[in-house]
Amino acid sequence: MENIKHIFFDLDNTLWDYRRNARITLVKLFEAFQIQEKYGYSFDEFYPFYYESNEQLWADYRDGKVTKEELRARRFPEAFENLGIPDADFALEYEKRFVEEVTTSNFTVEGTEEILNYLKDKYELHILSNGFEEVTHQKINGSLIKDFIQTITTAEGAGAPKPDAKAFQTALDKANAQKEESIYIGDDWIADMMGATRFGMRAIFFNPLNENHLWVEEIPVIDQLIELKNYL
Repeated sequence: MENIKHIFFDLDNTLWDYRRNARITLVKLFEAFQIQEKYGYSFDEFYPFYYESNEQLWADYRDGKVTKEELRARRFPEAFENLGIPDADFALEYEKRFVEEVTTSNFTVEGTEEILNYLKDKYELHILSNGFEEVTHQKINGSLIKDFIQTITTAEGAGAPKPDAKAFQTALDKANAQKEESIYIGDDWIADMMGATRFGMRAIFFNPLNENHLWVEEIPVIDQLIELKNYL
């Protein structure tokens, strides 16, 4: 791809392995709160309910249907209620502990270090994430990603989540970049791909789970980060 000077990455599940880091933290908390001993449910029974609740609430946050506070207030109460533990009085403490502890695990997505090393001398590298401000910085500063990134923009800091154009414009302004010389790489079709292309920025879809999505000819699709070498 020609005339690219700036690469903007999504963070969670694009570079920072949210699924892996979250699962590690959730297992620790499940044991610490003695959920199986007290209620008879295993972690493997719990996790799909957490995953469903978390994914739906983040989609709702992206779409402007819930606030940060509502997401955090509902994520675990809904997961435990759907599991079969209604009115779980420990759920909000579980949420608090999860937010505090999830950034103590800092695994990155396979290929992150290799591809960032490959790109760092050719482009300026940036983060544009729908994650919350404080936690996003903790994730980056606690991982190898911090050594490669010039700017960090969050939806919270921008005042709007992707796919809103305001999020992309804020990231460009912070990076002193132009959309014509920039590209966005992320794993969410709506927030990342539709957001970037509607804004007028080129994009590459990272689809490691091979999820169904709309096919748009001008948007390349990769399932491993190292495949970016074919385009950049």
